[in-house]
Formats: sequence, C-alpha cells, structure tokens
Amino acid sequence: MGVVTYSQEFTSAVAPSRMFKALVLDSHIIIPKIVPGGIKSVEFIEGDGGVGSIKQTNFGESAHIKYTKHKIDALDVENFYCKYTLIESDIKFDKIDSIVYEVKFTSANGGCVCKMTSDYHVKEGAELKEDDIKQGKDRAMGLFKIVEEYLLANPDVCA
Repeated sequence: MGVVTYSQEFTSAVAPSRMFKALVLDSHIIIPKIVPGGIKSVEFIEGDGGVGSIKQTNFGESAHIKYTKHKIDALDVENFYCKYTLIESDIKFDKIDSIVYEVKFTSANGGCVCKMTSDYHVKEGAELKEDDIKQGKDRAMGLFKIVEEYLLANPDVCA
C-alpha cells in the first residue's frame, strides 16, 4: 500500500476563525442549510464533535453517493486545524483504503488561507491518477467558495 498526497490552497476574504467554524466546528449546521440539494444532513453518530467523534454526511438525491463517515483524528480550535479520516462510504473504492485530510486556516491580508492536504492510502497493486482525485478536489473548492459567499453575505454568522 502506498500513499498519494495531494495539497491545495484556497484564499478567502473571510477571517480564519469564521471559515474554520463554518467548515469544521459548525459544518453540521451550516452546510446542509446553504447546500440543501447537495447535502441533506450532517450528524454526529459518535461523540460531540471533539477528537474521536464520527460524523456522517448524508447527500441529496442527485448525488452519486449517499453518505460518508469521517472520524475526527485531531482538532486544534485555537490554531484552526483539523485532521480527519474517511472511514466509510456507500461507494466501494476500488483503488483506495482510506483518505486522511488535514485542514489549516491562517490569517492573510484581512482574510485567510486554507491549506488542505489529502493523503490517499492506495490499495496494494493499484495506481491512483490525477483524474481519480480531480472530482473530490473540485467539490472541495466548490464547497469552500459557497461557504465563503454565504459568510460574506451574512457577516453575523459564525462571528
């Protein structure tokens, strides 16, 4: 088994504390509210959102996937950092065993920079190509931009 690491950065005019709260701490409240067609609900099936908690995301009817479960591995609220692992999905992955994500928000130019690293743990004998992860990368960028627009339009949310 090998690991393929992919990193990406997003910049935002929104403060890191607000983006972190919307995308990590309060994602179970914020995201279904602003993308109800794409994500029906996000709920904790174990824990309360701290380290060790398991969060299930239930996707809308039009999605190619019904649900995912992520386990929170590390959470540093003061430094706007979260590490979590995709542990289950209704889609069987033929090339990967798991995906570990790390997200960190830092202040920059009155807003923030979000650095996201994804470690794809590839099954023995499988080869993961850029096209294989492009869809997930594009979805992450799309969600980031939707949340940013929502926070800019609603300055009291996650303040």
